[in-house]
Amino acid sequence: MSLPAIDNRYLTDILVELLNIPSPTGFADAAIARVAEELDALGIAHARTRKGALAATLPGRAQDAPRALTGHVDTLGAMVKEIKANGRLKLTKIGGFAWNTVEGEGCRVFTRSGRVVSGSLLLNQASAHVYGQAVNKTLRDDAAMEVRLDERTSSSVMTRALGIEVGDFVAFDPRVTVTDSGFIRSRHLDDKAGVAAMLAAAKAMNDAGLTPAQRTTLHFSNYEEVGHGAASGFPPDLAELVAVDMAAVGAGQTSDEFHVTICVKDSGGPYHHGLSNRLRILADRHEIPYKVDIYPYYGSDGEAFWRAGGDVKVALIGPGVDASHSYERTHMDALIGATRLILAYLLDETGY
Repeated sequence: MSLPAIDNRYLTDILVELLNIPSPTGFADAAIARVAEELDALGIAHARTRKGALAATLPGRAQDAPRALTGHVDTLGAMVKEIKANGRLKLTKIGGFAWNTVEGEGCRVFTRSGRVVSGSLLLNQASAHVYGQAVNKTLRDDAAMEVRLDERTSSSVMTRALGIEVGDFVAFDPRVTVTDSGFIRSRHLDDKAGVAAMLAAAKAMNDAGLTPAQRTTLHFSNYEEVGHGAASGFPPDLAELVAVDMAAVGAGQTSDEFHVTICVKDSGGPYHHGLSNRLRILADRHEIPYKVDIYPYYGSDGEAFWRAGGDVKVALIGPGVDASHSYERTHMDALIGATRLILAYLLDETGY
């Protein structure tokens, strides 16, 4: 069976829209709600889990070995740790990133009342004309960074009067750009690129009137960046799970920005050999260009489910993303490749 056509414009548009929705881990409800709206438009039944993830069900031609795909809408971010005497904010990180990757970035603080206050993340001693070589030599750690708010405030009292308190969420500006050459650069392509590919595959199936080979759960998690996103939320009879997350690009890696990658091992160990090989066979059969790679500093929601006791086969695929956990970039070729491999997996009848 040939794969259904993908709506590339939809793939781009839904990705850009998701990227522009702030969703640091713990504050991802708006992104989850947007995915739910899209599932409603596609006529796909879904439900929220107790911890706020979204699980949708695609009926299959069979259900003797149900499958699932998981991608996460939560992103790196921060929370207010301290309101400093000068009115600026000290942060605590959400997720595993280095402060230098967001230094100078714009951000938004989300207060309990609903007010949103913009600002910038800077070094405490940010002015080179005042602090000289200290700007270059200062270690970028929690104590060295602060948020300069775009409000008239010079004390903790004045900042609190804005409605800001310890525990408020902080989201970094994504700065989304789509180029004529097919690149998408933005923060948080990890993993909104994977989520967009899942939705584009669901739309392609819907537009073509096709049904998956097996009953399939589309799981959209909201706590992946802190390690337990997909630890729950799947049907008890699940047989196999494919995590859809970014493929890391860098020196020593086979992954690049133009291919979908099948990851066979990361920091948690090898993925299921049989399922990974089946995905390679499917890619070959459908002439989907792909890479196979291993990531030494990486973990996925598939492993979160394994660690929670999930007795299923698990594999990991995703579009290649450069500069992970920084100002990231991918290409439409990788997004299309990931979407096509998802479609091949959904329609695969060779099975369990």
